[in-house]
Amino acid sequence: MILVPQAKIDEYVRQGWWGQRTLADLFIDTAERQPEAFAVADPPNRPALMGSAPQRWTWGELLAQVGRCAAMLHAQGLRKDDIVVLQMPNCVELHMLYLACAASGIVVSPVPMQYRAHELGHVVASTGAKAAITVPRVGNCAAAEHWAALRASHESLRWVGALGDGATAWPAGVLDLSAALQQAPAWGAADLREHMRAIGLTAHDVFTICWTSGTESRPKGVPRNHNEWLIVGQNVVEAGALQPGAQQLIPFPFVNMAGVATSLVAWLTVGGGLHHHHPFDIDVFIEQLRAHPVDYAVAAPAVLCMLLKEPDKLQGVDLGRLKRIGSGGGPVPDWLVEQFAQRFGVELVNYFGSNEGAALSATPQDIPDRTLRAQYFPRMGVPGFEWSLSNARRVLTRLVDVDTGEEITSAGRVGELRFKGPTIFSGYYNAPELTERAFDEQGYYRTGDLFEIAGERGQFYRFAGRHKDILIRGGLNISSEEVENLLVSHPKVREAAVIGYPDPVLGERVCAVVVPQPGQQLSLPELVDYLRHEKAVAAFKWPERLVLLDQLPRNPVGKVLKRELRQAVLAPADGVPA
Repeated sequence: MILVPQAKIDEYVRQGWWGQRTLADLFIDTAERQPEAFAVADPPNRPALMGSAPQRWTWGELLAQVGRCAAMLHAQGLRKDDIVVLQMPNCVELHMLYLACAASGIVVSPVPMQYRAHELGHVVASTGAKAAITVPRVGNCAAAEHWAALRASHESLRWVGALGDGATAWPAGVLDLSAALQQAPAWGAADLREHMRAIGLTAHDVFTICWTSGTESRPKGVPRNHNEWLIVGQNVVEAGALQPGAQQLIPFPFVNMAGVATSLVAWLTVGGGLHHHHPFDIDVFIEQLRAHPVDYAVAAPAVLCMLLKEPDKLQGVDLGRLKRIGSGGGPVPDWLVEQFAQRFGVELVNYFGSNEGAALSATPQDIPDRTLRAQYFPRMGVPGFEWSLSNARRVLTRLVDVDTGEEITSAGRVGELRFKGPTIFSGYYNAPELTERAFDEQGYYRTGDLFEIAGERGQFYRFAGRHKDILIRGGLNISSEEVENLLVSHPKVREAAVIGYPDPVLGERVCAVVVPQPGQQLSLPELVDYLRHEKAVAAFKWPERLVLLDQLPRNPVGKVLKRELRQAVLAPADGVPA
């Protein structure tokens, strides 16, 4: 299945940005070169999560598992370009399945464990998936039973299978894939290579269809081929300064850009070792840091804030090898970047990115000033600026006024950031109308994210929020993310979200929704005083109402669901929270 126009393929190959090697080629070569090296390990809490013992595989053991899995999928009737939906927690079997599909030309469509019938039905209907693979149960979620019920209403699903142990009670209509794996022939490296040759697999073939977060609308399928993944994975390697054999601890769900680019592609690129983690548990995360030498990890800003605010949890943890942590998915406070460097000698890499392939990386080599690195990203793909990451020489960006369509080239104006180049997808799967709206007249992808040009030479972009996440109070724009960043730096604040509520005079006023630190009490005057005196924030950005919650609603990949938050907080008839 090749969805990228041939003209684009020819151009990217001519430029040397895309090649002929697939992810499966890279895996087989690495596994044959270092069969005894550690490859991948389960999270230590797998028994509590899935009821089975944690596994730890070398590259040679993983190759054997991949060969047997590819043979099993073939025996179950899946062929090149068929789509299989994977709903599994982060575990070693995910590596086996991804790589078996990569060698078989089968398209992987991974979905978060939190998806239920509403979201899963949309995925199956949109893709025409031939099969679904899951596990019997994760925690309280009877995943296999959900899929068995779903199959009855979707004709395209030929079968639903689950991976478990011998004691598993299998729901009716669910294939025992663990037994099927044991009975499958053991395809070796030569068998896999011959199979890839026979089916005509290329690096331009689609490998995955991942799903957008669906914060504002139903999920959209984003197809990406082997080359599109490889070029993004290389960016992770460069930004994280990963060396050959690097050991990683990755808690992001293995279902989207952040998870696949790091846990699979960057891991493949350096031939390293990966420790899975799922679902996020701060104590398990620290246990893994304590037990294993780690060179690189990723974590959301809220998690890193938690580590700084509860330093006792890190007692006894040797961070001597951990030189960089990737973060993103939301604003990274400048004090967070500075404190991690001062206390632990760890530099933070600030990421912005999307499943569609739009990505920026603020790294120590490009932005050594930690305060600037927390706020700004390199203005890549713009003449006159040079950056260390190779993708900065391949991807073009531009800033566009969302009201007039005028291109913005000077500081001080907020506009939508747009991307063009070999990392960017070519369109949503089976959704031509959505695809048409996603690109502008020059072929640039419309991110829907607002930035402004910054820096002494206009060399940076500063994130200013989502297009729909800007409050307008009395004609003045307020970035929710900016105020959230300020609020979370308060020692009594664990998490914060900022939303607007209607006002007949000003249009909107600012409401802060805050999760306090355990045992702490917070008041609106206290927060305003902090913003006024400690942070010297302009008065029009101060919250005018405060709502305290035990937790913020989030989607499966960790983003705060502002839509649900507004519905809950603005529920009173007058539209003003109590």
